[in-house]
Amino acid sequence: MMDDRLITSSMIGGDEEAEHSLRPRFLKEYIGQQEVKEHMRIYIEAAKLRGEPLDHAVFYGPPGLGKTTLASIISNEMGSNLKITSGPALTHAGDLAAIVTNLSEGDILFIDEIHRLNSSVEEALYPAMEDFAIDIVMGKGPSAYSIRIDLPHFTLIGATTRLGLLTAPLRDRFGIKEQLSLYTPSDLAEIIVRSAGILGVRINEEGALEIASRSRGTPRIANRLLKRVRDFAQIKGSGSIDRLTAKAGLDMLAIDEKGLDATDRNILTAMIEKFASRPVGVDTIAAATGEDASTIEDVYEPYLMQLGFITRTPRGRIVLPAGYVHMGYIPPADEGQIKFSME
Repeated sequence: MMDDRLITSSMIGGDEEAEHSLRPRFLKEYIGQQEVKEHMRIYIEAAKLRGEPLDHAVFYGPPGLGKTTLASIISNEMGSNLKITSGPALTHAGDLAAIVTNLSEGDILFIDEIHRLNSSVEEALYPAMEDFAIDIVMGKGPSAYSIRIDLPHFTLIGATTRLGLLTAPLRDRFGIKEQLSLYTPSDLAEIIVRSAGILGVRINEEGALEIASRSRGTPRIANRLLKRVRDFAQIKGSGSIDRLTAKAGLDMLAIDEKGLDATDRNILTAMIEKFASRPVGVDTIAAATGEDASTIEDVYEPYLMQLGFITRTPRGRIVLPAGYVHMGYIPPADEGQIKFSME
């Protein structure tokens, strides 16, 4: 019986299968993240020359940048099997033991959202990472005893949106730490053209750049928008995607020229209208907008900060002048003064 804590390629279907097909399989196909890609190429080639598994690695950065894709690529480059699970799925140390005792020599275990591991699971993970062994407690009460089971040499790859939430003992056990950053529009356009070819969609360079410029620097969003613009082009256009078709499709989705969606604009509007220029905490923003605080911190805030629309201060978040202008407001000259620009 298949362990429901694990995902393998044979379990992927439907939209997930389409998404999986867009992912590059080897480093030479991977677009963007040049520094990370070059580092991993060196580490992989060195490990293969020594005939050893790759050192444990952790990838961190905003969601949708390709952390899972990199784990799959590493598996293919190393010629090993990939087992995928997530931090929240491992609720007890026994869950981890069931997975790692079924790994083979050189296998790769990928744990998404590794910062959400239960403390008991994390403690069981330490000897598995360092000594390739795991301690299992047998029995209960005074008669309980512990046995140590040797494990094959495997590679653990963790992914997290917030490296700072990893405990120091866990973070220090990763020999490879790589940060993934937001993509440039040119790299995203290249990804979109590649994905369009796989999907059988006709698209020109201007159409790809239009989608890329509104994709928030994130390949996952770029591929999602490509599929929706493809639908629009098939029904409302000629079936092919140029700049005008892409613009019309994205306008239909309420994605503006900076890539902001309705939630982004709702956050900015709430901060401007309800709190003026006063600093405001993320929990207050969440309550005012009906969004989850962690989603605002992990998904929306990083991009708004990169655009220079908001910033963090010791007292809370504030909207910067560029944010006022983008939303059609005149930046207040004095605290609390807001005027709506009708121009």
